[in-house]
Amino acid sequence: MHRDDLADFLRRSRERLAPRDVGLVEGPRRRTPGLRREEVAALAGMSADYYMRLEQARSSQPSVQMLAALTRALRLTIDERDHLYLLAGHHPPEGARAGEYLRPSLLYLLDRLDSVPVQVVGDLGDLLAQNDMALALFGCVCTVAPEDRNIVLRWFTEPDVRSHFPAEDRAEQARQLVADLRAAVARRGDDEASRALVARLRAASAEFAALWDRHEVAVRRSHPYRIVHPELGRLDFDCEVLATPAADQRLRVFTPPPGGTEALDMLRELGPRHRHGSAAARTSANERQ
Repeated sequence: MHRDDLADFLRRSRERLAPRDVGLVEGPRRRTPGLRREEVAALAGMSADYYMRLEQARSSQPSVQMLAALTRALRLTIDERDHLYLLAGHHPPEGARAGEYLRPSLLYLLDRLDSVPVQVVGDLGDLLAQNDMALALFGCVCTVAPEDRNIVLRWFTEPDVRSHFPAEDRAEQARQLVADLRAAVARRGDDEASRALVARLRAASAEFAALWDRHEVAVRRSHPYRIVHPELGRLDFDCEVLATPAADQRLRVFTPPPGGTEALDMLRELGPRHRHGSAAARTSANERQ
């Protein structure tokens, strides 16, 4: 049970809700945003004293029944509900982790999906493999040290990475990266790898530290992706994040919007230039096992 983080998450979730969101009358005497503690306690069917102790990080471990009631009271999303359970010490079922090892069947699928950019990414943001189309879109990463081959780390520590995204998208991109990482860290139970990555990011980037302290949680599943390519200019894609048999790996597939197939034709011409780097990146990932 992570008492301090649980208390922080409950307090911030309560502050994000307006009384009207849960069917309550606002009234004239509210000095702070969000619901009052006693209102959350009443909605969850628990004593106001126990809920206050939860927010003060001095309670006993809440039961799964109590967490379910808090989920309803605070109108949490599925991702936020899972985060709440994990912080309270109740881990949702999770499949086996693969780490950096790529199953042969996944590599086979990566090779066959050669008409669109595709990447295999770890849950903490480590780039494990990508096909020629993805290399042409994002650039070869094989010259980057293995411990730095992380999407979140590069976003917050390498200014050049952001130059390939429209200026108006950068703030939201940063926010989504951190919210997704926050969800992954909780799923892992705050293990050594996630602690090391968060500590490194906090030390390297004040922006990351500020976003991390907001305690936002949102798993990235499907979202628009706009790239300013150094050779091809502005390219628009839809990114679909697909689950794999491993709990800690995802398949990211980039598809063009309707009528946008011209971008794929141009990327296909660039792809072979990076083919050697693609093979090297995959080989290094599996050889480290």
